[in-house]
Amino acid sequence: MTTRVIIVRHGQSTYNAQQMIQGRCDESVLTEKGCNDARIVGETLANLKFDAIYHSPLQRAAQTAEIIHRCLDNPPALTASSLLLEIDLPLWEKLNKKDAATQHADAYRKWKNLPHEFSMTLEAGEYFPVLSLYKQAQEFWQEMLARHQGETVLIVAHNGINRCLLMSAIGIPVERYHTIQQSNCCINVLNFSGSLGDSVQLESLNQTAHMGVKIPPPRPPQTKVRLLLVRHGETQWNRESRFQGTIDVPLNERGREQAQKAAEFLQDVGFNFALSSPMARPKETAEIILSRHPEVTLALEPQFEEIGHGLWEGKLETEIEAAFPGLLHQWKIHPETVQMPEGENLQQVWDRAIAAWNNIVKTLSESEESTVGLVVAHDAINKVLLCYLLGLQPADIWTIKQGNGAVSVIDYPSGTEGLPVLQAINITSHLGGILDNTAAGAL
Repeated sequence: MTTRVIIVRHGQSTYNAQQMIQGRCDESVLTEKGCNDARIVGETLANLKFDAIYHSPLQRAAQTAEIIHRCLDNPPALTASSLLLEIDLPLWEKLNKKDAATQHADAYRKWKNLPHEFSMTLEAGEYFPVLSLYKQAQEFWQEMLARHQGETVLIVAHNGINRCLLMSAIGIPVERYHTIQQSNCCINVLNFSGSLGDSVQLESLNQTAHMGVKIPPPRPPQTKVRLLLVRHGETQWNRESRFQGTIDVPLNERGREQAQKAAEFLQDVGFNFALSSPMARPKETAEIILSRHPEVTLALEPQFEEIGHGLWEGKLETEIEAAFPGLLHQWKIHPETVQMPEGENLQQVWDRAIAAWNNIVKTLSESEESTVGLVVAHDAINKVLLCYLLGLQPADIWTIKQGNGAVSVIDYPSGTEGLPVLQAINITSHLGGILDNTAAGAL
């Protein structure tokens, strides 16, 4: 019984427009653009039926929720929750971000680089804003999930609390606070299997295409390396849920259509680097995308080949269960513990994929020019890479969804000198709607 949660950040506020720090200050309201964008989000969500809608009581989030509410057909009542208040930064409220960075230089560096250690000294004592917010997010999940098992819930809140909601749901460590992006009026989708601590899937992060922004822009604009990670289009074995692994199954007709739609979606991206797994399904997907970028040469990376399923390859789940009783269940529950018969284990895939990824980032970072690259690979490879970038572990791969033809966006603002920023994960809006309706199939 899945509980689906849609998380939206409020529209542009007056303080956003002025690059001012808001925190829990409640003077900021939506700009005209913020109101218009909130309406667009409401229209985008209009075909979904919500059982509950929660929002922060601060004006900018409450206004956004009210505008969305008016766009929905027979929606539930709005519920304000103090557990959705934005991060509390009392010493910085109303400061321009540049002034905060100048006037509180040491603290601001810690805020950016070690957010879990960042503190403010108040009359009541030392206060840790990010740690406190993370705990607040956990409290919200515990209360909300207990009330709405198996339902669909909409949350409208803020940049900081949204980050902590997403992080605490899937287990991203608090020190990665600045690793995920939340754009104004973005859409995120989470699927909970039960309570907080049970398995949960991040279906998508920071969707912005409904706002006319196909992929979020890099921040800062001079970001050193940007990589767009794409999963290959559908194969017939995906459609049949047949394990393919290292068997070189080609795209089916729907897979080619998905690749064409991805090509249209990404046609305005200025790629100057492209790489693919050498297997037929990602290679053809990459070639179709690059048909809009004929000046870019496709390189191949053998370390990005799909996980070797060994004796599972070519088989359906029923056939695997008959031949290897209990092992498929173990793969679904504790994937990090499974050694594929005559194939790989997840740690082997993790090691080779991450080594290749880091080598790519290092090489691109050494260039004097900023680089925008395309990387096309497989379900398991992409999940491993995204888990690694989020600070997760091999055991967490089912936490990340990768639809056929999906796009994820990873920035390295300082090259290899700092943590990456996950600007978007599993964007499938070019394939129809905000929910991922692609056939995930077997790996």
